[in-house]
Amino acid sequence: MSLLTALSSGTTGLQASSLELSVVGDNIANANTVGFKSGRAAFEDALSQSVIGGTGQIGLGSRLAGVQKILTQGALASTGLATDLALQGNGFFVVRGAHAGQTGTFYTRDGQFTVDDDGYLVNLEGLRVQGFPADPSGALAGLPDDLLVGTASAQPRATTRLTLKANLQADAAVPTAAWDPANPGATSNFSTTMTVYDALGAGHAVQVYFRKTGDGAWDWHALTDGAGVAGGTAGQLTQIAGGTLAFGDGGELTSMTQTSSFTPAGQAAPQPLDFSFGDPTSAGGTGLAGVTQFSATSASTFIGQDGYGSGQLASVRVGPEGVISGVFTNGQTRVLGQVAVAGFAAPDQLDRAGGNLLQQTPGSGQPVVGAAGSGGRASVVAGSLEQSNVDLAEQFVRLIAAQRAFQANSKTITTADQLLSELIAMKR
Repeated sequence: MSLLTALSSGTTGLQASSLELSVVGDNIANANTVGFKSGRAAFEDALSQSVIGGTGQIGLGSRLAGVQKILTQGALASTGLATDLALQGNGFFVVRGAHAGQTGTFYTRDGQFTVDDDGYLVNLEGLRVQGFPADPSGALAGLPDDLLVGTASAQPRATTRLTLKANLQADAAVPTAAWDPANPGATSNFSTTMTVYDALGAGHAVQVYFRKTGDGAWDWHALTDGAGVAGGTAGQLTQIAGGTLAFGDGGELTSMTQTSSFTPAGQAAPQPLDFSFGDPTSAGGTGLAGVTQFSATSASTFIGQDGYGSGQLASVRVGPEGVISGVFTNGQTRVLGQVAVAGFAAPDQLDRAGGNLLQQTPGSGQPVVGAAGSGGRASVVAGSLEQSNVDLAEQFVRLIAAQRAFQANSKTITTADQLLSELIAMKR
């Protein structure tokens, strides 16, 4: 009976409109959900009868073919938090842990991450972000694993080379008193302060004194408090290095000598120190790149050394390739790891698992996990979050269309019902 078919078609139309309303309502409800991807209900016609030759086919309404995920890029909103990450392009963050009674690997576009009490980078539910770990030197290696970033520390490095750029006043007078390490200020012409770190990270303040001994000739002495020197006496200056400097008529450094003898307190082996005052002409240099002798007042323009003390993690920063770098209290920076990004052959086939998480399915294909910004994978934008890609204007239009479709299908049912009533009445 065609009237019964009309009733069935109207019923499927009501069901389809209801499902469309559910999908649209879910989209609107998640308009402010970080990383949310909107859905679209896809319907197909239902065919049950046909006449030979296909000229009189009769349908049975519509049915849901599936809910498609719309994986367009969402807008990025800046948050200023270093551990808030957004993906620009294709791919998903990888997280691992327990969710909804299931332990496993999940995928997400929600980059609201933080560091937990154990130092791991986690999402708001506590699932650990997966990435490539770095060794103590900062080299990335190994397979993806839980990213541990919050417990890193910077090991100290002993100073081996000290660099000084300065000018020694050419017309300075030769001190009348002999050099006296107990009274260096009165028996020298100029001094500058440098810092030397030992292997344990302890800093030693070193005062370098320059004493003119003749035209274009200077002695230099590096002194530090004896408390930090093996065999030294606290409160008394101990010389740990010294030598001579010679300058040409143009103020250039022509030659230099140096000796050093520094054994930090509590250590058995001496710590070699190389004082660099520039390459003299005798060594093939210009003699003008370090310490010079011009008529200007004595002054230092650059002081540097290659050591540093131990440091604790002060902050982190994340680059476009997902590389996490730690900034330490001693001024050093070191790579701590790299956030992994997963790509899929059919990402719209991933299953929603709640909590802004997605799960792999047979239809999605296997994840291809790698570094951000390579292999077609998205780049990472630190200090930002990807907003929902729901277009509210579009959703309201779909909402109105679904409402009207529901009303129209209900009219089909009432009309078919009236006609059936007429048929029944004909028997009376």
